[in-house]
Amino acid sequence: MKIYDTTKKVKVKFFPQEPNLARVYICGPTVYDDAHLGHARSAISFDILHRVLKANGYKVIVAKNFTDIDDKIINKSSQTGKSLKDITNYYIQRYQDDMSNLNILQNTIEPKATENIDEMIAMIENLLAKDVAYKLFDGIYFDTTKDKKYGNISNQKSDENSKARIKNNLEKRDQKDFVVWKFDKEIGFQAPFGHGRPGWHIECSAMIDKYLSNHSLPYAVDIHTGGVDLLFPHHENEATQTRVCFDQELAKYWMHNGFVTIDGEKMSKSLGNSFFLKDVLKSYDGEVIRFYMINTNYRSDFAFSEDDLISSKKRLDKLYRLKKRVYQAKISKDKLTEKFRQDILNDLNDDLNTAKALSTIDEFVAISNDKLDKNPKDKNLKTQTMSCIELLYDLLGIANQDPYSYFQFGIDTYTKTKIKQLIEKRDQYKKEKDFYNADKIRDELNSMNITISDTPAGVVWEKI
Repeated sequence: MKIYDTTKKVKVKFFPQEPNLARVYICGPTVYDDAHLGHARSAISFDILHRVLKANGYKVIVAKNFTDIDDKIINKSSQTGKSLKDITNYYIQRYQDDMSNLNILQNTIEPKATENIDEMIAMIENLLAKDVAYKLFDGIYFDTTKDKKYGNISNQKSDENSKARIKNNLEKRDQKDFVVWKFDKEIGFQAPFGHGRPGWHIECSAMIDKYLSNHSLPYAVDIHTGGVDLLFPHHENEATQTRVCFDQELAKYWMHNGFVTIDGEKMSKSLGNSFFLKDVLKSYDGEVIRFYMINTNYRSDFAFSEDDLISSKKRLDKLYRLKKRVYQAKISKDKLTEKFRQDILNDLNDDLNTAKALSTIDEFVAISNDKLDKNPKDKNLKTQTMSCIELLYDLLGIANQDPYSYFQFGIDTYTKTKIKQLIEKRDQYKKEKDFYNADKIRDELNSMNITISDTPAGVVWEKI
């Protein structure tokens, strides 16, 4: 298995620190608002990583954090009058629901920053004792000049474009220094060095050390992931904290996904062009969004376009129409099925090459349809085809739905109830051999853009 290491800027073979065990940390969201397409891109990208590691036989421990104490959350509390806990619990649940819609595997650990304050305080006390951290009027700062390796992760030592960070505190020893604890008399937690709350960067270092790190190893985790916008300063600052505090490098490998762009601009709330995932999910099944996003390599910037989303859906539709052709066929494993699995896995083992994997699937769909056209009643062929389709969920998180349910997306509950009643009425007419009225109900369903099929398992329907 090869992955692209952002720091080395080259594909490298993946070798975990411990045999058959992969420790992965994913930078999670700050929970003050609904998830947007950028969150979806990162989640899907590293869910593929999770699946590929599992497919290669590794036991995988994945931690994704929730930042639930932050200036943006405090501002939201002031604006709404709701407590910090109410806001963060609400948006954490919303995020988890969205991730479920995208077929994201459950993470092993999902720590909250507020549940790990003691570990952050202990780290800061350690840094103060080593004179790597120092106290100013507004907080505790990390002295980046004390770490000779600072900048090695991102190959960048300053963020000259960020005026906000430069003007933060003119009393800092060095412009690159960053806050690890913000003093606040009203909101926050009691610490020996003053009441306040943690800086953003210290959260991840402390939680990685608590939940993932083995201090006998050279690296705290095998793979650290996140959006490319986090590489500097966030990941650089995480790495330096861990290095100085624990005499351990933070990650053996670094992986970053590209931006999501709309109209050629980087997605950003400040630009006002951030598409909320919840809005897209109203019109498209979560699997359609997932399939669309894995058409592009995770490292590339992703240009969101609804026209492209529709085109991608048609491509996924073909896979589900093939699944309809082998509806309820049995599942079994044979050499051809295992070869198909290995072909897909070989694609994904090349730095999560989902685009190539989808091309392999396209070829499989075309060949399978040709074979079924020639041998429509071949049960072994249907079993083999269904078996190949079923393994795609474990590898890519797609094609796991009932094919008829997939084509029912967008039908409201009231209409579904009406369709069910009409089908039951049609069944009764057929039992009474009243085929005239049975056909009239089929026509009525067709007028509603609903087509029905009689199968050995009963009547199934879908939206035309």
